[in-house]
Amino acid sequence: MTIHTDIVWRSLLYVPANNEKFISRAHTRGADALILDLEDSVPEDQRQTARDMLADAVTSVTQSGADATVRINRPLRHMVKDVEAAVRAGAKALFVTKVDSPQHLKLVDELVGEVEREAGRPEGSVRLIPMIESAAAYFLAQDIARASRRNVGVNLGGEDFALDVGMVPDTETLALPKQTLVFAAKAAGIMAMGFMGTVADYSDTRAFRATVRRSRKFGFEAASVIHPSGVPILNEEFTPTEVDVEKARAIVAAYDEATKSAVGAIKVDGMMIDVPVALRAQKLIRRYEAIRAKTA
Repeated sequence: MTIHTDIVWRSLLYVPANNEKFISRAHTRGADALILDLEDSVPEDQRQTARDMLADAVTSVTQSGADATVRINRPLRHMVKDVEAAVRAGAKALFVTKVDSPQHLKLVDELVGEVEREAGRPEGSVRLIPMIESAAAYFLAQDIARASRRNVGVNLGGEDFALDVGMVPDTETLALPKQTLVFAAKAAGIMAMGFMGTVADYSDTRAFRATVRRSRKFGFEAASVIHPSGVPILNEEFTPTEVDVEKARAIVAAYDEATKSAVGAIKVDGMMIDVPVALRAQKLIRRYEAIRAKTA
């Protein structure tokens, strides 16, 4: 199991890596990380220009403390160029599209390691987020999630997955595959990224907030959006509330006291508290404190 405690993300905002206007404003959006996109939002004939812009783009989007990540392409000839440009530019993580097997991800890992060394970056400093986007990869999700020690999260590309399967991408059809990816991520000790359903209408902030809140209940910890309006909602909904933190601290304190007295289970505000409940409270507090430290 690989757990990267230095990565604290709730919100990630996609930014086309060839759009100087969007790049220049990205650091003001409040996202925990920016995804400089070399894939779908960049026409193929402009991708080399986008790669050439990465070094300046990484400097720009990180100036307010956000992490810079890059979404790379799947065709091998593009992927190699993307990795070389992103690692040399200083990207903290790469979103690896259309991963179809653990072996595929291990090849990406090997390439990243080579470029990392050439660029003089610390070993293992570049992280990976594999994106599951096909039926074949879906059945290998747990192996893919464990395939590299660089992995910090895993994500289901809902639209591409639905296209491959031949189904309509919506909340109902994607419920099972999304939940499966949560389990695969948790088994590997990495972040479950995304939300239940597919890309929402961000203009309907009430519906989007409800989707994110529901997703948090299923175990999702962070998600990406294509419009800045979704960022504050992700930040709010993926951050434990003050009420939740206060309750968690009361649970931990009461359980610690009970442990000293050799009592196995206790009640706090009428709720039975045993080991799983106490551990869940401890985890919530750690996440809250990590978020506070990151955003201070």
